[in-house]
Amino acid sequence: MKQGLLLIDRGSREREASEELETICKGIHAKGNYEFVDFCFLEVEPPYIEDGITKCLKQDIDSLTIVPYFLYPGKKVKNAVTEVMKFQKDTDVKFVVTKPMSMHKTLIDIVENRISTTLQENQITLPKKDVDVMIIGHGSKDPNAQMSLNYIVNGLNESYRNVSRCWLEIEQPDIFEGVKKCEKDNPKVLVIVFYFLHEGAHVKTDINNDLIPALKNSNIKETFITKHLGTDQKMIDLILERAKEVENAN
Repeated sequence: MKQGLLLIDRGSREREASEELETICKGIHAKGNYEFVDFCFLEVEPPYIEDGITKCLKQDIDSLTIVPYFLYPGKKVKNAVTEVMKFQKDTDVKFVVTKPMSMHKTLIDIVENRISTTLQENQITLPKKDVDVMIIGHGSKDPNAQMSLNYIVNGLNESYRNVSRCWLEIEQPDIFEGVKKCEKDNPKVLVIVFYFLHEGAHVKTDINNDLIPALKNSNIKETFITKHLGTDQKMIDLILERAKEVENAN
């Protein structure tokens, strides 16, 4: 059976997001048993879902594994799945849809790696138990998004002195409240994790618009910011694992 794989990302106008997706697709193609691997966007910027599906169906494949490339389950994922399945009735190519990239230990491992790398790069030799961590997520009214980020926080709690989370928008606590909470804990070192897939506008601009003044107004002495999740090899492995889950079940 000839298989293809299509990532559906939320969408970004930032060149870096497309470049990262291209890198991830190359990694999946190198490690997975797929005739081709490609990506499309739910919104914001082409190629949109229709473009992605149309391109896939021009390939010589029997089945297409569709991966909602989102960190949280919720409305965006549901919209992506609904949109893509509209095309199933017009083709003999079998569509299978994976779970999104949430509630999985690999994500904890990636965040852990981001924290460790940031500490090493800044020559911080404190034991983990003396390090505080604040994770910044996007924000969503879907309760599953809260649950997904709490899963990461809980997975890191045993390793670090304090682990908290806040949101860029939509939900509370926002970044200002998040920093205030960290300040009350009187950290020796605070590592701030950008829990985002891509280096889009949120990572490059929006978070810092709130984070920089919040930190300036605090008495936290040492803060360090990690790289976003990006093109980590473990993320490629997670995508392949999600794909195999549905492919083996069908």
